[in-house]
Amino acid sequence: MMLHPSYTDLMEVVNSEKTEQGEAPIVGSRYSIVMATAKRARQIVAGETPLVNGRGKKPLSIAVEELNRSKIRILGDEE
Repeated sequence: MMLHPSYTDLMEVVNSEKTEQGEAPIVGSRYSIVMATAKRARQIVAGETPLVNGRGKKPLSIAVEELNRSKIRILGDEE
């Protein structure tokens, strides 16, 4: 099964939110993307309102779309 958008695309979206040149990437691995989207999917299952149109979609698909559209952020360790 292919994930659309790809992990690489999601990492680019997340890392594009850096504020300073030379700053370390927020996400450096697929693991971080998987953990963040799984956490958000659990929040949606628990009753949180999706930030994108989720009609007919599974919670994980909604979480991936939210991340891809920059509706949610992955915080670095210091945040």
